[in-house]
Amino acid sequence: MLSPSLEDYLEEIYRFASQQQVVRTTDIAQKLNVSLPSVTKAVKKLSQKGYLQYERYKNIELTSQGKHLGKFLVTRNRTLQEFLAVINSNCNKENEAEAMEHYLSDTTVEAITILVAFFKRYPQLQQKLLEFKNKKTSPLSKD
Repeated sequence: MLSPSLEDYLEEIYRFASQQQVVRTTDIAQKLNVSLPSVTKAVKKLSQKGYLQYERYKNIELTSQGKHLGKFLVTRNRTLQEFLAVINSNCNKENEAEAMEHYLSDTTVEAITILVAFFKRYPQLQQKLLEFKNKKTSPLSKD
């Protein structure tokens, strides 16, 4: 199991690898707004755990294990952003999904995935949810 920080690194490495041929530590540092030594340290850990192939001053390559987990991490993030859109959450969906993703169990993510698919298949029911939401006062509101 990876720490949330290492998951973030692997997720971004997977995204870069899907979009371009070469993945460099400088790209990751810029995207995650962290220092190069932090990226190097994380990449070394991911390499030791079998998710990457990395040699100093060389490009980063995902192993099959890294590709598999990276794809899962990107899909989980996308699903959570879609969930936030489906429930019409008034938030920064990218930031909110990032905050949620590391703390939900796989079974909860699967349930959310099914809910998102359900509302995509039955948008009229999503509309009913949104109508209900607009009529109700949240129990969390400070009225």
